[in-house]
Amino acid sequence: MAHEFLIKPNMANTSCNSTDRNKQENLYESWMNNQQEELKELQNAIALARKNERNNVELNELLEKMVHNFRGYVNGRSRLARVDVSPFYAPTWCTPLENSVLWIGGCRPSSFIRLIYALCGIDIESRLAEYLQLQRQIIAEERKLSSRLASLQEDVVDQPIAKVAKNCDTEEGENEPLDKHGHNMANLLEEADELRMKTLKEILRILTPIQGVEYLAAAKRIRLCLQQWGKKREQEHSNN
Repeated sequence: MAHEFLIKPNMANTSCNSTDRNKQENLYESWMNNQQEELKELQNAIALARKNERNNVELNELLEKMVHNFRGYVNGRSRLARVDVSPFYAPTWCTPLENSVLWIGGCRPSSFIRLIYALCGIDIESRLAEYLQLQRQIIAEERKLSSRLASLQEDVVDQPIAKVAKNCDTEEGENEPLDKHGHNMANLLEEADELRMKTLKEILRILTPIQGVEYLAAAKRIRLCLQQWGKKREQEHSNN
C-alpha cells in the first residue's frame, strides 16, 4: 500500500494504474452480479429438490459449478494482484461497511464454518467432530497468515522503505523494497484466497448435497445483503 503514497508516479504510470483499477473493479462487479444469478440457481434447485425433482447427482454438479466459478474469481484476483495488490486490501469498489469486515482481502475462512452453526435448518450433530476439527485447523492457519500480515505491515517503516520515503523523486531502480513488499502482499492475498477455497471445499465435502446447496444459498444471501446494507448506510450518511 505504501508505494502509492511514497512514490510520485509519472503520467504513464498513472494511466496504467487507472486501467488496472478498472480491471479490478470490473472483476468485482462481475463477481457480485454472478452472485445474484447463482443465488437464483441455488434457490431453484432447493425448490425442485424438495419436490424430488432434483437428485444428488444434479445437486453435486451445481455445487461443482459454484466452486469452479469461485476458482475463476480467485485466479482473476491473483493475476491482477501481481500488477497492483494494494486495492485488494482496501477496495474502493466496496462500501466502508464491507471493508470493515475484510480479512486479507475477503471473508475470514473460519466465518464459513460459523455460518453452518447459525443455520438451524442444517443438521450437523452427526458430523460435529469433523466441523470442530476443521474449525480448529482453519483458525490456526488464519493466525499464521495474520501474523505474516502484521510483519509485512511493520516492514513498511523499516529502514529500506523509510530510506525510499526520504526521496519521493527516487529512480525506479531504487524502488526495489516497495516492489518486494507488494510481491509479498500479493503472495499473502493468494494464500488467504487458497485458504478460503480449501475451507469451502471441505465444508461441501462434509455436508450432504442438499445441505451444501442450502449453505451456499445462505452464504450468498448474506454477502449480497451486506453490500445492500453498506450502500444504504452510505446513502443515509450522504443525505445527512
